[in-house]
Amino acid sequence: MLDHIGQIPAAAAIKFSTKEALVFEGRTFSFNDLNDLVERAAGGLSDLGIAPGDTVTLYAENSWEWVVSYYAIARLGAVINPVNTMLTPDEIEYVVNDCGARAIIASPDKVEAIMGVKDVSDVSAIISFGSDIAEGAVSFDALIAANISAPTPVDIESSALSTIGYTSGTTGRPKGAMQSHRAVITNGAMTSQMQMRGAHDCVVSALPCPHVYANVIMMGMMMFGTKLVLHRMFDPAAAFADIAAYKATIFDGVPAMYMFMLNSPAIKDADLSSLTRCYVGGQTMPVATMEEVEKVFNVPLIELWGMTEIAGLGSTHPLYGNNKHGSIGCAIPYCELRIADAENGAKTMPRGEVGELMVRGPIVMMGYYGDEEKTRETLEPDGWLHTGDLGTMDEDGCVFIVDRKKDMILTGGFNVYPAEIERVLAAHPAVALAAVGKLPDDIKGEIAKAYIVLKTDVTCSEEEIIAFCRKTLAAYKCPRKVQFVNDVPKTSTGKIMRRQLHTLDA
Repeated sequence: MLDHIGQIPAAAAIKFSTKEALVFEGRTFSFNDLNDLVERAAGGLSDLGIAPGDTVTLYAENSWEWVVSYYAIARLGAVINPVNTMLTPDEIEYVVNDCGARAIIASPDKVEAIMGVKDVSDVSAIISFGSDIAEGAVSFDALIAANISAPTPVDIESSALSTIGYTSGTTGRPKGAMQSHRAVITNGAMTSQMQMRGAHDCVVSALPCPHVYANVIMMGMMMFGTKLVLHRMFDPAAAFADIAAYKATIFDGVPAMYMFMLNSPAIKDADLSSLTRCYVGGQTMPVATMEEVEKVFNVPLIELWGMTEIAGLGSTHPLYGNNKHGSIGCAIPYCELRIADAENGAKTMPRGEVGELMVRGPIVMMGYYGDEEKTRETLEPDGWLHTGDLGTMDEDGCVFIVDRKKDMILTGGFNVYPAEIERVLAAHPAVALAAVGKLPDDIKGEIAKAYIVLKTDVTCSEEEIIAFCRKTLAAYKCPRKVQFVNDVPKTSTGKIMRRQLHTLDA
């Protein structure tokens, strides 16, 4: 394998040359095209002062520019900081300050709201995609058009930092999971190995590029020649149309996408005959729904599992193995999974008994950026990573997730932590106390619900609370329901018992 991510585009151009690599909104790019664009973008970023070791935040929706920017950052030996586009300007300000980003590359709809970040951070340039460039921003198209030669490639150890991917924190602030080049490359390679993705495949995907699931698909394109038909956002009819138009062999998605596809009127006329298999991740999927997808799509639906802290997948089912519905499969090559005692990570549970899922191997993060305490809590000295998921393992080594160890809410494949929402709610002038629990949801898996004790003689509405949250939280983090209560369940020490909040449901 290659040593670092920055080597990938040039290697792909040599290996696959004029073969079609990426399709985005009707525009097709060969591997030669992508490498040329990466070289130009890297030259432009270097001209702006981006140097090896600098961190660059990538805050943009799915696009060909996103893919080029990702590899251009790595080509310079800089560190990639891909962030969810649903984060608010306040959250972006926190992230760039936390990781010390030197520049932000953003889609046009994001730029104006974050221009002020330059005044309160080390960010020296905000680069915008598109033709309508906000005042004070740098045009990405102009950087490419300038055709500035990229610097001589730098030597980078495979163990060096490549990526800082932020995940929500239980303390109310996101944590930056640090990934080495080896971790990202190994995960992309072993995902393709387990799922037999190669130059014969064409994938249709609307998964958000900053997500690790989307990353391993992009890596499969660049390292193994898989054609990627990338959508800006998910739309069932558009997905059906492109599966037929490009004779896609694979569709990747989260459970909600498949649910919307099954319920779409367009499915009646959809031509899915080119598909050979589909994959689902982001959250567990009911077996009955998986079976319905297989019946309608007439191909296997294979589950996978991963997390930001392992740069992508930790498990899936091998294509030619036994596809066990309800299971996330077995460990990817070079890695290990085990079920540990939930209170003692050093003790391994017997097969079939519930405990915390732990993972070890070259895909495991280097730690949380600037947070040694959280790193120690999550990473054991012998390399085992606590995932926070409770599950069981059968005699074949296949894992079945049964619950969440912590209070995390998994909504539409995104991690949401109650403490982060509670921190925002506490700032509302009418709120005396706020606690956040979760409710099951047929589409998103889980949604957040806020239980609020109002201050004396103060009134407030559910709509006002939700609107207040939307000012500072990404939409997916905001509570979908609000209930006003006189008090919430607490322990003897006054700690809120989140798992008992449901007893208040009206």
